[in-house]
Amino acid sequence: MNLIQLQHPTSGRRVGLVQEPFVMLLDPSVTSTYQVFKEGIAQAKSVTESLEKVLSKERLEYSTIYESKGDWKMLPPIDCPNDPMKCMLSGTGLTHKASATNRQKMHEQEKVQNLTDSMKMYLWGEEGGKPGANTIGIQPEWFYKGNGLNLKGHAQPLIVPGYADDGGEEPEIAGVYLISEKGIPHRLGFVQANEFSDHVMERKNYLYLAPSKIRHCSIGPELVLNARFDSIPGTVSIFRGGKVYWSKPIRTGEEAITHSLENLEYHHFKYDQHRIPGQLHIHFFGADAFSFGENINLQQGDEMHVSFQNMGRPLINPVSIDDSASKMHKVEVLK
Repeated sequence: MNLIQLQHPTSGRRVGLVQEPFVMLLDPSVTSTYQVFKEGIAQAKSVTESLEKVLSKERLEYSTIYESKGDWKMLPPIDCPNDPMKCMLSGTGLTHKASATNRQKMHEQEKVQNLTDSMKMYLWGEEGGKPGANTIGIQPEWFYKGNGLNLKGHAQPLIVPGYADDGGEEPEIAGVYLISEKGIPHRLGFVQANEFSDHVMERKNYLYLAPSKIRHCSIGPELVLNARFDSIPGTVSIFRGGKVYWSKPIRTGEEAITHSLENLEYHHFKYDQHRIPGQLHIHFFGADAFSFGENINLQQGDEMHVSFQNMGRPLINPVSIDDSASKMHKVEVLK
């Protein structure tokens, strides 16, 4: 059961249920997936009940939308349309060994006893990241990615801003959560994701990890409601000039990472400020491989393709590099 969000110049925002090769539109009164889930949780209805109640008979050709050939444009499959500040983007790194190895190479100048802090944290996860049901395990690395203003959907460009050193894809699965009016996190499903980051900035010094993450990211094109998070194979590719320039198989899910999903979710939602009613959380679970780890620097117009098995159609985003001088934003002092 996969949902998408669409935008039309005259019809506005709509929500669709994917039934290949078509998209079945929900009633025009439903303008966001956020609305569907918020109302369903408040009324204690199942997702199936909520969707059946508002499913219309209108249908569209999915390929026309996906390939951006008509007036309909794809949005992220979930967002907070009226208040992007309610959407929190965050993630967990060093969950995959390949990621930890890449970080080890990037930070090798900081070696202590031949292991960087990145590799040490990965090994801590191997030792205590899967403690068993209802048991608290080791805390993972955690990072803040921004708010809903940084969130993009399928086919939308991911911008490397003028103040950045670089921009590179990170193919991941992200969990999507909505906090109920009672302050309870509800997992809505999973999405394919590109946790776009500035790896050159991070490589300068690992303490630059935090600012290197405040960049665009993308999810979609579909929100998958009934996906399993056990072992999910996939492929990440870079297209340059319409041809595959680089590609690599990837894998994620609990069998491929050092932490259990329960442990990752506990450590994210243990904070009171992460359980604010109405808050939407999109949490990235880490990457298995990325092109920068093989010394590839993305160029203007490159396309990043992320595809995981049983997670809907591939997520594609072009790279857009802002080569203008970084603008100085001065603070005004009140008088």
